[in-house]
Amino acid sequence: MKKNLFIAFEGLDGSGKSTQVKPLAEKLKAEGFKVYITAEPTTNRIGSMIKDIFNHKMEADHRTIAALYAADRLEHLLNKKDGILKKLAEGYTVITDRYYFSSYAYHGVHMNMDWVIELNSLAANLLRPDLNIFIDVPIDICIKRLNQGRSSAELYEDEENLGNVRKKYFEAFDKLKGEENIFITDGNRAAELIGKDIWEELAKTELENSMGS
Repeated sequence: MKKNLFIAFEGLDGSGKSTQVKPLAEKLKAEGFKVYITAEPTTNRIGSMIKDIFNHKMEADHRTIAALYAADRLEHLLNKKDGILKKLAEGYTVITDRYYFSSYAYHGVHMNMDWVIELNSLAANLLRPDLNIFIDVPIDICIKRLNQGRSSAELYEDEENLGNVRKKYFEAFDKLKGEENIFITDGNRAAELIGKDIWEELAKTELENSMGS
C-alpha cells in the first residue's frame, strides 16, 4: 500500500472497534505510513457536550443530539490544527473510530434516516471514507462487554436499542451501497482473524484506488 487513506470503523457499542484500531495502525506504520488515530465524538467543546448528554449530566432531544453530532463532525473535519482534512493533506493515513454511519444508525432509530443523512451531507460531500469497516457482533455479546467494569450504562446502551441500531446500520448500508465502500466483518471471532480480514480488504481498497487515480 502506498497512498494514504481515510478509514472509518463502525459498529455497535461493545463491538470491539477500538481493539482493531491500534493493531491496524501499528501494521500501517510498519509499512511506512504516517498514521493519525481519532474518534467521534471528539474532545472539542461540542464533543464534550455530547459526552455529557451520554453520561446523563444534561438532557437533550434526539434531534438536538443528531445536530450536535453533525456539528462535531464538521469541526472534526475542518479544524485548522488537527482536523482530518489537514492530517490527510499532511500525508497521514487517518483512522477514525466512528463517522457518519454511526449517526445514520443510532439517530435513525429515533427519526427519519433520510433527514439524518441530509443533516450530515456537508461532511459526506467534504470527505467520504476510502473504507467503512463494520464489525458485526451479536447484541448479547456487546451488552456483556459493556457491563464489564461499568456501574451504569450510557445513552443508547440497552439491548433493545442496540438491536434497532444494528438494523438501521444495515438499512443505511443498503441505501448507500452505490456511494460508499463498505466492508462487513464477523466480529464474533478471535481479534487476530478479524484484523487479518481487515488488512486484506484494506489492501484491495488501496489497489482499486491506485488503479482509479
